[in-house]
Amino acid sequence: MVQNANIFIEMPGPARRIRLPKGVNDRLQRLLDRQDRGEKLTAAEKREADGLVELAELLSLMRLRSEKAARNLRG
Repeated sequence: MVQNANIFIEMPGPARRIRLPKGVNDRLQRLLDRQDRGEKLTAAEKREADGLVELAELLSLMRLRSEKAARNLRG
């Protein structure tokens, strides 16, 4: 049986700051742009891009949940 749990953490700053750092995001965009142009990424670049996409998605989810929690606290 799966149980839900609430975890409360203090955020170090506004939720809008929960995102990939600029340099990391730039790298991800370069890899994705190359892929979109039909260039073949190396296996290492593909793993890197996949990992960065996964991290970006996780950070987006954290940002959205943080914003929702903040709205709920305000009423």
